[in-house]
Amino acid sequence: MDFSDPYTGMVPQRKLNRAEILRALRIDVAAELDAINLYQAHIDAIDDERINAVIAHIRDEEKEHAAEFMQLINELDQVQAEKLANSKAEVQDAIQSGAQPVEQGQGSAVAAPQGPQPISHPEGFTVGSLMGEEQK
Repeated sequence: MDFSDPYTGMVPQRKLNRAEILRALRIDVAAELDAINLYQAHIDAIDDERINAVIAHIRDEEKEHAAEFMQLINELDQVQAEKLANSKAEVQDAIQSGAQPVEQGQGSAVAAPQGPQPISHPEGFTVGSLMGEEQK
């Protein structure tokens, strides 16, 4: 989490505008994800199943919080909502196009692609095109 902004956790003298609300919600998502990783690290480092059960319960509540914050973001940001709506199909396409069978006895059924893979970009501007670099 970025704590370089001294006003991140402070209440401003006015109500937040839409852009500021979205920024705050995204900071909230980041905080929840950070907590999820912290609690999982604790679980991985502790052998006591009783303690791990409590920490896992707390971790799962943080997952719920992250999902709720993302839902609020999707309510306020139409572009984000559209990206989320399209993301399942895009991820499945990427997995299917990049998946290679693993030889028997070598772990999971899907292997990471070997060597550099071409990157497909949607039509329109890309970071490179915005920087004046020729697109391939």
